[in-house]
Amino acid sequence: MQIGPHVLRNSLFVAPMAGVTDRPFRNLCRRYGAGLAISEMVTSRRELWDSAKTRRRLDHAGEPEPVAVQIAGAEPRQMADAARFNVDHGAQIIDINMGCPAKKVCNAAAGSALLRDEDLVGRIIEAVVDAVEVPVTLKYRTGWDPLHRNAVRVARIAESAGAQLLTLHGRTRACGFSGSAEYDTIREVKRATRLPVIANGDIGTAEEARRVLDHTGADGVMIGRAAQGRPWLFREIASFLATGEKVPAPPVQEIHAVLVHHLHELYDLHGRDTGVRIARKHIHWTTRGLPGWTELRHEINGLDTCDAQLAAVDRYFAMLAQDDRHLRPEEELPA
Repeated sequence: MQIGPHVLRNSLFVAPMAGVTDRPFRNLCRRYGAGLAISEMVTSRRELWDSAKTRRRLDHAGEPEPVAVQIAGAEPRQMADAARFNVDHGAQIIDINMGCPAKKVCNAAAGSALLRDEDLVGRIIEAVVDAVEVPVTLKYRTGWDPLHRNAVRVARIAESAGAQLLTLHGRTRACGFSGSAEYDTIREVKRATRLPVIANGDIGTAEEARRVLDHTGADGVMIGRAAQGRPWLFREIASFLATGEKVPAPPVQEIHAVLVHHLHELYDLHGRDTGVRIARKHIHWTTRGLPGWTELRHEINGLDTCDAQLAAVDRYFAMLAQDDRHLRPEEELPA
């Protein structure tokens, strides 16, 4: 897979997820085999660029190349300025958000709300492409609602405007994350454009990734919620696509080491107070489905220091290591 001058190790992408895909999470997924990890979206509103949240999102220190940053907004000139701003701060690929279904984003006419105005879609992409010399990609949905699916038309608009890759989540904005992903629509888009197409939605196992690629003809897959607490999913998918063989689930010692390393990176990036709060969900996701994980969740929710969190995690994994259990989730995790 190649995007502009950047040759990726594979076509397995980490989805941009607000509040999740910070630098520590992106680095972790890259360590486990993801070819590209796209940042949390950065607003195009200039007055927010100096906020603590945006400054953290602009911190790419030590991040593997290429650095991909997603920008969000609804006004072409602002989006162009945001693209330049992020390139000046290390972005090597700019991804345009036209897929977020969140109300606060759509109420500002951004994210998937843009799909209702195809002329504006084209003007935004053209403005961003003209503003920077790095590759520009687009992440979007199949339409605003099931009665107004326009994914194929948007793909052609994006190609004409200079985008170099498309990622399509197989749902409309109105569908949110309910129902099943529309792989037939992704297949139609792939057939309608010369651009590389990345399929997104309901991919939580290596076998599902294989089925989606075979059905859609897509050039790669993007994994979102299924990777929360399971960064080794990228290793599993890469191995299965290459060999047809499934790799074993990681032993508890590996999960423990990965989680502790991740926690330290979260504390370093976000600060100890904020880091503790953010770390809770990552501890929950990583241990979900393991023996005694609900008891650990309740304990973690009551702890408010880094040292207490780390000690609780160590005690929990010491208990699991007594019989060298492997990761065997009790539930199927969503994509």
